[in-house]
Amino acid sequence: MAAVAAPVMGPVSDVVVGSLGDTILVELGLHGGFELTTKVANDLVFDKTIKKVIPIHSKRLETTGVKVLLITLQHKSTMADAALGFYRSSLHPDASLFATVKDYLAVEKGWFAPYLFASARRPIIPRSMKPDIIFCHGPFLSGDYRIGETLLKESASVICLCDPPPPTTPTPQENAQHGDHINLKTLSLPSISNLLSRSRTPSPEPELASVPQPPVPRRLVILLVGLKPHRKLWSLSARPGESVINYILLNGCPAIVIPAKVGAPLVAWDGLTLEQLWAVELPENEGTPSVSGKFEGVVDVLFEYIDLCINWERVRVPEPEDPSGDTDNPSSPKDILKGAVALLVAAAIRSKSSKEVKKEVDIDRSGIAMWRIP
Repeated sequence: MAAVAAPVMGPVSDVVVGSLGDTILVELGLHGGFELTTKVANDLVFDKTIKKVIPIHSKRLETTGVKVLLITLQHKSTMADAALGFYRSSLHPDASLFATVKDYLAVEKGWFAPYLFASARRPIIPRSMKPDIIFCHGPFLSGDYRIGETLLKESASVICLCDPPPPTTPTPQENAQHGDHINLKTLSLPSISNLLSRSRTPSPEPELASVPQPPVPRRLVILLVGLKPHRKLWSLSARPGESVINYILLNGCPAIVIPAKVGAPLVAWDGLTLEQLWAVELPENEGTPSVSGKFEGVVDVLFEYIDLCINWERVRVPEPEDPSGDTDNPSSPKDILKGAVALLVAAAIRSKSSKEVKKEVDIDRSGIAMWRIP
C-alpha cells in the first residue's frame, strides 16, 4: 500500500486567489535544435502499444539541443510555508515514508525547491523522509499556470491524451455597458401618482440559492525540466515580488499532457534528479526488460502516482491503425499512458550522451516535474 502525507487545507479556489500573481515575462535564450512549433508525438505510443513494444531507442528521443527560457514570475505574496505533500509508492518492500536513519547529505529530493522558494513559498522537506514524489497544493499563484503553459508551448514534442481547453469567450459585460448609453432615450420614468398612492409594503420575494458552478476542467503537463539561477546565484533569483529562473528544456524529451482530477496538485516533482536517472540502465532491446529492473521500477512509480491524479473519463485515445487488422486486443488508456511515461524516462536517461546537456544543464537541479494548467 502506498504511503501519502498530504497537507491539511480547506477548499481553495484558484479563481478566488488568482490575483496574487498573474504576470510572467519570458525571454528566449539558447534554443539550438528546436523547431519553431511543437510537434505532436502521439504516434510513438498510439501506434506501438498494439504490439506492446515501446520505441525507447527511437532516434526522436535523442537529445541534440536544449532551450533556455528566462521566466520572470511577478507576484504579490509574502513569504509563507508551502503546502507540501509526500508520496511513497507501494512497490517498495518498505512503504514507510520515514527512514530509520537521517541522511543529512541526501538533498537530491529537494532539487525543485528553488522554484517554490524564489516565489515566496518556503518548502520544508524533512530529512527523515524518503518520498518518491513531492507535491505542492499552495499557496496558489496563477503564474504557475502560465509557466506550465509556456513550458508546454516551448517543448519540442508533446504526447497529448486529452482535448485542448475550449477557447475563452469575452464576457458580455462590456457590451451591456455600451448598450446602456444607447438605450437612455427609451427609458421610462414612473409617474408621480404611483409614488403617492398608499399601498401595503410588498414582501420581499424569496430568492433561490445559487447553484455552485462545476469545477473547471484542468490538465497536467509532465516534462523533464532543468533549473538554473539568474546570474549564477540563487539569491538573485528570489527578488522582492519576482521570481527569476532559467528553465531548460531538452528537444529529445517529449512532454505529456493528461486530464487532471479535481484536487490534483499545483506542482509536483519526482525525487530523482537527472544525475540519478543517468545511472539507470536501459533495456538493450525494445520489448525486453532491463537487467537490473530499475528502469521499469522508475516507470511504475511515476505511473502509480499519475494514476492518482488523472481523470480517466476525459482521456482521449484515437483508434490506432493496425496493419495486421488485429483488433481483438486493443491497447487500454492505461497501457498508452504507461508507454508515454516510459518514453519520457527513457529520453531522460539517453540525454546523458548529449554534449549540450552536459554543457548547459545542472543535472543536480533537473528532473521530471508536473504543472497543473488550464
